[in-house]
Amino acid sequence: MNAEAKLNLIKQVGEEIITEDGLKQLLETKKNPIAYDGFEPSGTNVHIAQGLLRAININKMTKAGCKFKMLVADWHAWANNKMDGNLEHIQKVGKYLIEVWKACDMDIKNVEFVWGNELMKSQDYLKTVMQVARNSTVKRITRCSQIMGRSESDVLQASQIFYPCMQAADIFYLDADITQLGMDQRKVNVLAREIAPKLKFKKPIVVSHHMLMGLGNPPKGEKTAERAVEIKMSKSNPDSAIFMDDNEDDIKRKLNKAYCPEGVIEENPVLEYNKYIIFEKFKSIKIERPEKFGGNLEFNSYEELEKEFLQKKLHPMDLKQTTSIYLNKLIEPVRNKLKTNKTAEKLAKEIKSFKVTK
Repeated sequence: MNAEAKLNLIKQVGEEIITEDGLKQLLETKKNPIAYDGFEPSGTNVHIAQGLLRAININKMTKAGCKFKMLVADWHAWANNKMDGNLEHIQKVGKYLIEVWKACDMDIKNVEFVWGNELMKSQDYLKTVMQVARNSTVKRITRCSQIMGRSESDVLQASQIFYPCMQAADIFYLDADITQLGMDQRKVNVLAREIAPKLKFKKPIVVSHHMLMGLGNPPKGEKTAERAVEIKMSKSNPDSAIFMDDNEDDIKRKLNKAYCPEGVIEENPVLEYNKYIIFEKFKSIKIERPEKFGGNLEFNSYEELEKEFLQKKLHPMDLKQTTSIYLNKLIEPVRNKLKTNKTAEKLAKEIKSFKVTK
């Protein structure tokens, strides 16, 4: 695969790339760039964006030659008071998430899982955290609070001020060429780019992926990066997302309730599930319906589906029912793998009893 083909593949992942020219140059000069991703083990439910969509995005990046360093941000979650501030519980949730990704067929051979707990043992890492803190203002770090699921108006614990400093330090310490995280992590990635020259670290390329919407009605307001984070799915609201352990009835019930107004394609979560997940896994989908309602439909691309829906030739209920069928086809083998995986099964039972905190 040449550099242009690799670039086009990564552009399928990045809703925003800072900068595309920089990424192209990197792909032309380095065969296996180091891509950084990280996750905060912060809840007992794993939603479809964490599971299937993350595997889809990472597999595209590894196909383009990237080698991933995936940070299990256990200390970050601890600083952010997740799982009631219980570090042992946080780490068990992290171990379970890794088992979920294996079941989702993530390209694990090109992914190295790095634990925050191990980084904290390094004096060089702690020095890098301090360097980031010394070259940032409290105001700038507070603006990065969005990466923790917080807002600038929230009253932060002192530990939470360290979080953005640690995340920027992760990028430098892991020697990342590319940061590949969600749009909600954009601010700290830009911070890392800005202070990298001062600290004599490489300036990372930022590849920010789309944040999959929650299933409920989107809030009113101007379309901004902050609003995109506000309408994303939530682990703390079970009906806002499809989870990797949802059964067929759960999936159908949630999709039936989902926001999906007829002929509306903007901020439509059911269409998003088709665009970012279903058509990534299936070459075509078939919508079965009685002849009196127009008969069966078959779509060979998301664009065909969207066009038909926009013209009101496809009813929301037909779309919802078909979406639930195809999502279950994707989730069912993951559920089955997790049930037959003794490690995953044991961890799943344990973490269900843990206290979850925002």
